[in-house]
Amino acid sequence: MCGSGVAVALVALALLCPRGCTGGSCPPRCVCASNILSCSQALLGAVPAPLPRFTAVLDLSHNNLSRLRADWAPGRLPHLHALLLGHNGLSFVSTEAFAHAPHLRHLDLSSNRLRALEENLFSDLPELEVLLLYNNEIATVDRAAFENLPRLRKLYLGHNRIARFPLELLRDGTRLPQLALLDLSANRLRAVPAGELQALPAWLRDRLYLHSNPLACDCPLFQLVARGRRRRLSAVLDFQEELRCSLPSAPASAPIPILALAGRPPLNCSEAREAVLEAHLGDTVTLGCDTRLRGARGRHWVTPGGERVAEEGGNGSAALLANGSLQLRALRPEDAGTYACWVGGPVLNETLYVELLVHNFTLHGPHDTLNTAYTTLVGCILSVVLVLIYLYLTPCRCCCCRGAEKPPAPRDDSINSSVLSATPNHAAGVPGEPCGSRSATISTGSGQNGRFKAGGTPQPPPRHGPRAQRKVSDPDSVSSVFSDTPIVV
Repeated sequence: MCGSGVAVALVALALLCPRGCTGGSCPPRCVCASNILSCSQALLGAVPAPLPRFTAVLDLSHNNLSRLRADWAPGRLPHLHALLLGHNGLSFVSTEAFAHAPHLRHLDLSSNRLRALEENLFSDLPELEVLLLYNNEIATVDRAAFENLPRLRKLYLGHNRIARFPLELLRDGTRLPQLALLDLSANRLRAVPAGELQALPAWLRDRLYLHSNPLACDCPLFQLVARGRRRRLSAVLDFQEELRCSLPSAPASAPIPILALAGRPPLNCSEAREAVLEAHLGDTVTLGCDTRLRGARGRHWVTPGGERVAEEGGNGSAALLANGSLQLRALRPEDAGTYACWVGGPVLNETLYVELLVHNFTLHGPHDTLNTAYTTLVGCILSVVLVLIYLYLTPCRCCCCRGAEKPPAPRDDSINSSVLSATPNHAAGVPGEPCGSRSATISTGSGQNGRFKAGGTPQPPPRHGPRAQRKVSDPDSVSSVFSDTPIVV
């Protein structure tokens, strides 16, 4: 009988302690439920010991733990995936504090008195997915504080004293590649890099919380918020009233809603057009499908003509790229219009619209414009040079330039006609005679009424032949063959 009673007792003890009671008993003032260990609101000033190795969820919130040293856990906790340390007044956390919990996925350090996040503070948590740091006194965030967190999806930094936007967390998506939520609300941010934030994917901007910060009003900030409202991003729609800024002309006045800056002096901000692209004939453009849904299962495009482009590579001038964008090559006027991108997500679907404007001319780049201007300038210079050559460098027709010419053949024209020529082609040049010394001549026939001035140029020797001899006129006078009155030049 005694043996059977001992056996029953051992069985009952085994049921109460399925992992063995050695090093696995529930600490005092804590509640153990399977693999959950709850020590919340137990007025603890230190982490209770011993902690069962099978603990998966450890709740130490609402206690008086002011410091978390590297030896807070006496041994490795291989199954721990959630650690709750909120509302404790923690002011110090060792950089080696989480070395005993390498598989931690959820860490709550909210509502404490942490003032700075040091370098590599969470580098021992490669599997961490959710990190709660809101409602602390954090003013300094080291640029390497969130190294080695490839699986972090949600980061809560709201209600702190952060004055510098930690852009390194978002730039290029290499520091935190899985980040889908960043809460920076209720801090001391006065400016945000609106241009770089606008370039982020929509699924990240959908959970980028910036409300309740003392932001300075400017138009890039207005356009960032206005685009978020058009895209119906949660971070804008859920906190429109808390998204406020102060005008630079009146910084001490009450903040105004950021969305109220549209057309309001002194900034007079105008809302930028969303998803409108402008291109020219022959260009190649890429239409992005910036969806709010992460992990889309499928997507396709519909052109303005109703053609569906669903396969990667496509055909013709439209091609679907691997990232879901649509590439259009060799644009034509008929390619203009509104394109629709349909995205199918795990739970919801989304349709995005992109308007494409195609200008009906070819855009020349700066290099082509420079070449055209240069060609025009060279053509003008050459034209001027040719005109100057024509005006001032005409070939000389005098005797000194042309040399001795062969005497012309006798004219067969009528003896009743006369030709007045300043540079007659029938008078032979005299060697050694200077240019311009040749006299004008009048060709007359025998018996005509041409007269010569007395004392003028002597007549040349008579020529033998059947025709009458020609006379050389005086260079100082010319007589008309139709009048007996000499005309003195």
